[in-house]
Amino acid sequence: GGLEFRLMNKMGYQAATLGNHDFDNGLSGLLAQLPNAEFSFLSANYDFTHTVLDGYIRPYEVYVVDGIRVGVFGLGIELQGLVLEELYGETRYLDPVEIGQDMARILREEEGCDLVICLSHLGYRYQNPNRASDQTLAAGTDGIDLIIGGHTHTFMEQAEIATNRSGEPVLIQQVGCFGINLGRVDFYFHPDGKQGSDSRSISV
Repeated sequence: GGLEFRLMNKMGYQAATLGNHDFDNGLSGLLAQLPNAEFSFLSANYDFTHTVLDGYIRPYEVYVVDGIRVGVFGLGIELQGLVLEELYGETRYLDPVEIGQDMARILREEEGCDLVICLSHLGYRYQNPNRASDQTLAAGTDGIDLIIGGHTHTFMEQAEIATNRSGEPVLIQQVGCFGINLGRVDFYFHPDGKQGSDSRSISV
């Protein structure tokens, strides 16, 4: 991860979430590489309380951009059955939909955020409708504006406009894998409080 983190620094990353391969060298291996990252790692549904990562991974971060408060949080995939148990140790996996709703509430009501973004490593969608994914997260929560996804390496030329549990739109976007594409989503805030967005992928 060290090389990737340093490249991400040069690209200007502000935040990232954890995926299953971040555990390939165990918790101590990930901890050893974190100093190479000049950005925050966010994960709200991995409980690292009883591990060496306790205190190093934040559930969310709030950024102020031109006066707009942007709340960003992370969600990760179920590790059991995907990662060897000795590699993730006593990390506790929490239900991403429940945690996602809690994060949206905290960021909206307690942090006063105008825009809420989820960095997801759940995967876009699965044949099993009960398996947590970007689509089930969107449908089962409200208060999230954008889900930036990973894990399933889904190439999307345009963001999907999904509907949350309150009947409001939420964008889901993935741009594939291997750094082939760079995703861009622009949000526009108007003085009357109305919000719009435009999404596109850029080949690099």
